[in-house]
Amino acid sequence: MANAEHSFFAPAGRPYRFIILAFAALMAFGSYFAYDSVGAIETTLIQVFHTDRAAIGTMYTMYSVAAVFAVLAGGFLIDRVGVRRASLIFSSFVVAGAALVAWAPSLPVLYAGRVLFGIGSESMIVAQSAITARWFEGKELAMAFGITLTIARLGTLFSFNTEELLASRFGWRGALWIAAALCLASLLCNWIYTLMDSHAEPILHLPEAGSGDKITWSDVGKFRPSFWYAVGICVTFYSAIFPFTALATDFFHDKWGMPMATAEGLGFFSGVFYNLTHMFTTAQGTTSIIIAASMVLAPFAGNLVDRVGRRATLMVVGSLLIVPAHLLLGLTHLSPVLSMMVLGAAFVLVPACIWPSVPLIVDARCVGTAFGLMTAIQNLGLAAYPIANGALRDATHGYTASQIMFAALGFLGLVFSILLLRADRHEGGRLERAK
Repeated sequence: MANAEHSFFAPAGRPYRFIILAFAALMAFGSYFAYDSVGAIETTLIQVFHTDRAAIGTMYTMYSVAAVFAVLAGGFLIDRVGVRRASLIFSSFVVAGAALVAWAPSLPVLYAGRVLFGIGSESMIVAQSAITARWFEGKELAMAFGITLTIARLGTLFSFNTEELLASRFGWRGALWIAAALCLASLLCNWIYTLMDSHAEPILHLPEAGSGDKITWSDVGKFRPSFWYAVGICVTFYSAIFPFTALATDFFHDKWGMPMATAEGLGFFSGVFYNLTHMFTTAQGTTSIIIAASMVLAPFAGNLVDRVGRRATLMVVGSLLIVPAHLLLGLTHLSPVLSMMVLGAAFVLVPACIWPSVPLIVDARCVGTAFGLMTAIQNLGLAAYPIANGALRDATHGYTASQIMFAALGFLGLVFSILLLRADRHEGGRLERAK
């Protein structure tokens, strides 16, 4: 019994690494849940604070503005104090921000909470990447990243499918406090990881965990055109997805009459199960189709890309899918389920190609700078378009203008994808080759 116990908990053993991975993945579960909690109950928040959809968009913008500066500084903090201490600091910001959002007596205080939340969340995700690379360097790294992404997006899936249900039972503020509690649970997972990592470090002589995304400005001028085209794809693609899903629940309820909450009369857990199994018939469930698709298929898509290559070509396909999906949502009354499945397919293809492409198009010593710069610029787009989406909906009292805007972003992404494909051919075709 003692030998089996020693074998299972030995830091050099495979089980130990995967227990570390589980706790590292759960570090982000709470923040992903809390990120979309305000969008999941947007109608209630609009009524409570006597505001409009632009204010909901501003909640996402405050997060992204804070994230830009956090990404610029977070990598340096990780290098200065170490990944364990930095990740705990970032997780504490996440908890504080989520709690301030739940407590907020007014919109300005709620915005301040989203700023705190954004500072912690994006930097904590950077730390999470460093942790994963530290434990899986050269060993199942792609699979490890796929697992962390799947568990994190499970938080988003549950947010869209449970927050309205929680609000109906515990009140809107109670629902937000539950989101904050999940952030606290993620902080506890982070603390357990810290203990396990501290125990293993002197035994395994682990590699130093750098920031992964720290920006060195002297490297920026050395990037090839293909990198900047990839940045253009990243900004336009994510701006056509996340700002849309932030306000999509209200969209599906108003335009198609999808119920905001079902499972009335059932217990809470029965209600959660009901909502998840009726994903195609509720407003919240339809919003989460994109996330559900990427959550389930992301690890398989990454493996496919590694085997067949064709990264630039697949980004062209993914960007192309965005355009008709948004136009169908904005210009027709066809069921939104098909369009959301198409967007889900795009959300599987493009991320599976774009992030692994960065190490192939920049020099190895510049990879951290490239990732950090891409993430910072991505968040600039995510700061602008939630406000634009809300403002267009309030100004037009409809959804067509917003969907045309998102389709236009998809078209710009398609242009950048074609330019990337051409640039890659001139640079040796590394993106199109299999590993």
